[in-house]
Amino acid sequence: MSKFFSKWNYPTTVRFGPGRINELPEVLAAAGIRRPLFVTDPGLARLPVVAKTLKLLDAAKVPYGVFSEVKPNPVESNLTAGIAVFKKGKHDGVIAFGGGSALDLGKLIAFQAGQKRPVWDFEDVGDWWTRADADAIAPIIAVPTTAGTGSEVGRAAVITNEATHTKKVIFHPKMLPVTVIADPELTVGMPPFITAGTGMDALAHCLEAYCAPGYHPMADGIAVEGIRLVMENLPTAYADGKNIAARANMMAAAAMGATAFQKGLGAIHSLSHPIGALYDTHHGMTNAVFMPYVLAFNRDAIEERIVRLAAYCGVRGGYDGFFKTVLKLRKELKTPHALPGLIKGLDMDRKRKALIAEMAVVDPTAGGNPVKLTKKAALGLLEAALAGEV
Repeated sequence: MSKFFSKWNYPTTVRFGPGRINELPEVLAAAGIRRPLFVTDPGLARLPVVAKTLKLLDAAKVPYGVFSEVKPNPVESNLTAGIAVFKKGKHDGVIAFGGGSALDLGKLIAFQAGQKRPVWDFEDVGDWWTRADADAIAPIIAVPTTAGTGSEVGRAAVITNEATHTKKVIFHPKMLPVTVIADPELTVGMPPFITAGTGMDALAHCLEAYCAPGYHPMADGIAVEGIRLVMENLPTAYADGKNIAARANMMAAAAMGATAFQKGLGAIHSLSHPIGALYDTHHGMTNAVFMPYVLAFNRDAIEERIVRLAAYCGVRGGYDGFFKTVLKLRKELKTPHALPGLIKGLDMDRKRKALIAEMAVVDPTAGGNPVKLTKKAALGLLEAALAGEV
């Protein structure tokens, strides 16, 4: 496993490899964090992986607090509660430990605790990030325990506005963690459903970044290799969770997806975000459901690129071959083919469908779709995903 033991300095410092979690006290000291707030989700908080990690801090005599009031799709009340704990404990940094939700909320607590304006004033719109007091942002150490969102190498975080039921992307360059500890051993406990959902999230990030319009060859190169890693390793990680090689490659692919999607995302995410906000679905699995419908919708604009991608991934048949490979992967991972398979008792009336379409077209990711996402197009994609008709 020594080949999976490495240190990267792009896009931030990443200590990658089995067992690297043992370096957490050293990483905190290097970042100047003396009193961290450990942010995780309630499910993880009860598991041995968290107890073992906190023992490392105890052994190093690092005083810390723990916050775990994190919903699967974090909301403002989670953030408010986390900031209160951060301030009360006089913490000077954050350890964001877990999947995308815990990573995002941990980053937001570190960012927002020192700000005087509402968090919504820092949405990823234009140069709104310049409104923030950069000196008041606490340093972040990110420790992912899933392989999907790649939030550990991202400069943004997603939070749901409870009043409007809309997901908002909050951005600031200093939200990028100072150091990431990417230890694939921390992901071996992921159940198959989460392995599948987070893995398909990584695939969606890479695929949409690659297909997004615009000139960004660096992002394209990272995305293409990320797609290959997912296709070759996700089925193995799903079938055999203890396979460290597959887990390591998926962890790398997740970070690659988040690095690449600064180029853009698209309609998979534009539709997934309102579904997640309204029905509290797993983000990655929702992306997986929408993936083939959006691929079909974008075909004319992306076929040439997909042909090149298929050749690199060793997939025969060009676009059609790649499309069939995506369908086969979803089936192998027991991904629902249509939304009713994801959301029990789903019953959408015309008004709710129109609302989802309206939310999709104004989602920040919509602009990165290679074909313009109109309300009519979003409705068509939603109907297709409801009926399971590609």
